[in-house]
Amino acid sequence: MTRPVPPRFAVSGTVALLAVVVVSINLRPGASAIGPVLEEVRTSLGMGGGLAGLLTGLPGLCFALAGATAVRFARRVGTTGGIAIGLVAAAVGLLLRATTDSAAVFLVLSTLALAGMALGNVLVPAWIKRYGGTRQVRLATVYGTGLVVGGSLGSLLAAPMATALGGVDLALGAWGLLLLPALALWGWLAFHERRNPAERLDYGLAPSGRVRSSPTAVAMAALFGIQSMHAYVQLGWLPQVYRDAGLSPNYAGTLQALLAATGIVGSLAMPTLIIRARTLSPYVVSFGVLLAVGYLGLLRAPATVPWLWALMLGVAGFAFPLAIALLPARTRHPEVTAQLSGFVQPVGYLAAAAGPVLVGLLHEATGGWTLVLVLLAATAVPFTWAGLRACRPVIVDDELVAKT
Repeated sequence: MTRPVPPRFAVSGTVALLAVVVVSINLRPGASAIGPVLEEVRTSLGMGGGLAGLLTGLPGLCFALAGATAVRFARRVGTTGGIAIGLVAAAVGLLLRATTDSAAVFLVLSTLALAGMALGNVLVPAWIKRYGGTRQVRLATVYGTGLVVGGSLGSLLAAPMATALGGVDLALGAWGLLLLPALALWGWLAFHERRNPAERLDYGLAPSGRVRSSPTAVAMAALFGIQSMHAYVQLGWLPQVYRDAGLSPNYAGTLQALLAATGIVGSLAMPTLIIRARTLSPYVVSFGVLLAVGYLGLLRAPATVPWLWALMLGVAGFAFPLAIALLPARTRHPEVTAQLSGFVQPVGYLAAAAGPVLVGLLHEATGGWTLVLVLLAATAVPFTWAGLRACRPVIVDDELVAKT
């Protein structure tokens, strides 16, 4: 087995930590801010149910298609450069979509922004593996937490910002301003990396096998896909479920933010838990049970104890930081980390993209949420199976070597 040479880092630990914070917190608000004001967006842009479903499914679709090209793109421009370019695309898309009243242009600019975020989704775990050194667990924890915090802020502030700024368009576009400090830092890092290529960590040659031949990678993709499907269904439609039960837009947005914020605990805990726990099986089973009960609670009593169902779904969402943390934890070589991330996330998000669209179509066809919520609860079974298989203590690099 090839061992990494003693590391020389292109960035200090403090700068690496700051870089991960500012990028992670910017990879979700552009998507999560749509749900609480979806009805207002539909009205202002004249969207029907199918087109609104496409909008809510767009994050998963963009994360899948753009994410699939991220590793190849990074080989040309560098991992850091790929992340920086992604931030440029995200900022441009979010800022410009505030200026249009055309549904088609809004979707195009949203696609641009989400494609930029997709590059970060795939490349940041590989960047952490390459430059994190002994700080990998800490940086992975910060990264997962930042994703959840950013998603929570988007959900929590969308409706209040729309009221304060006098329009949903300005509220959604304002998230582009948050990207500017991140863009400045990552632009500087990309310039530094390009001028000092010798400072990259040398791990030797990566295993030559295809990641999709790894059973662990396939299980991780399935887990990530089912969890992401739930996450984006919840981002896009959970506030509407609550609003249809008689709750106000602000309360619905707050409940969605509660769901997302609950994941902060999971983001802080899961990376360390992966390293220290003897087995992750009890946690995975618990997540599956909470997922099913949460949806069934929304079906039976959505407005009675709405916070309880949001809390249950939020704890079930601990599977997301679990899946993110497994990317560097189950790999040894940074190139394998990049390939695994470039396989798991696009495949997972491609599966996830269909969820919000189908939910929109089923809801419109049936005129209610019963069938939708029953089907969502039933997915707890494959979710649990995939999680149990993905959490086995196996290194993907070794499975690739075994296949060659």
